[in-house]
Amino acid sequence: MTMHGPVLPIWSCAGCHAPWPCRTRQRELRAEFDDAPISLALYLGAQLVRASEDLTWVPADALHRRFLGWLR
Repeated sequence: MTMHGPVLPIWSCAGCHAPWPCRTRQRELRAEFDDAPISLALYLGAQLVRASEDLTWVPADALHRRFLGWLR
């Protein structure tokens, strides 16, 4: 189990306090979803929707980069 889960509703990392998903969690998610990249994109898309409801002051393009921009 990871220590780098999101702290809601501010969407910071519980492990390192960086914006979630932090670099560590990104690496963990890549490993967890290694054989299922579409499932990873769907999961992160769902988290993006949840985060957009909490982080209404953050521009949509910044949230998109944060949640999906690092995927290949």
